[in-house]
Amino acid sequence: MADRGTAVVTGASSGIGADIARQLAARAYPLVLVARRRDRLDALAADITRDHKVDVVVLAQDLAAPDAATAVLDAVRARGLAVEVLVNNAGYGMQGRFLDMSMADVERMFRLNATTLTHLTQLFAREMVARGSGYVLNVASAAAFLPSPYVSAYAATKAYVLSFSEALRFELRGTGVSITTLYPGITTTEFNDVAHAKTPAAMNLSILSSDAVARIGLRALFNRKRAVVPGLINKLNAIFCTVLPRGFIVHVTGLLLGRANGW
Repeated sequence: MADRGTAVVTGASSGIGADIARQLAARAYPLVLVARRRDRLDALAADITRDHKVDVVVLAQDLAAPDAATAVLDAVRARGLAVEVLVNNAGYGMQGRFLDMSMADVERMFRLNATTLTHLTQLFAREMVARGSGYVLNVASAAAFLPSPYVSAYAATKAYVLSFSEALRFELRGTGVSITTLYPGITTTEFNDVAHAKTPAAMNLSILSSDAVARIGLRALFNRKRAVVPGLINKLNAIFCTVLPRGFIVHVTGLLLGRANGW
């Protein structure tokens, strides 16, 4: 098999990021795994090395820190690695009444979900364009398609990822570098626990495993698709968000989330 360029995966310590890392390793990609929790990264790296015999570099980096993207690039360059795939998966959500949230926590979420994603995309896409080939997968959310009460700031960060990624994809036409945006719905990960989120029972039918979401996302990435929404119900919800009156969708979403969480 021909030598592969390296794949960088952020938020790789659990959930969708960890499954994307495993599936990239199964495709023979050497990996750079980035997240805060070194113990989890080390455990994942050991499993991947044992199962797939690829090189794995672990970077314990808080991606919400200022200049985090530059630190990742510097670490990759110091090892002489050529990055062929960038997966911007790191992110977290906050659920509740916005007026009750700590602004410091909101700003940290914006840095992780939007600022660092943007900077990593710029830094690595520049190098990919210079080489004439590369793939970028930006992980947004089904929440990107509409303003969502009680996750208002989080949904706004994911709407940013939608707009930024799909517009930049156009700018990169003809460069050999493509950007694919993944819009997962509710997934069996730690995400809801971190966000202290409860979801309406009706949404349980849309839940997918992180392994399935990772597989769908990578298939779209390597086919250089613009975007992918995993799961039929999530696809239908995305369509409804574009054809039904926006005020109606926001009202229904607010009622469902409010009732599920006792607000």
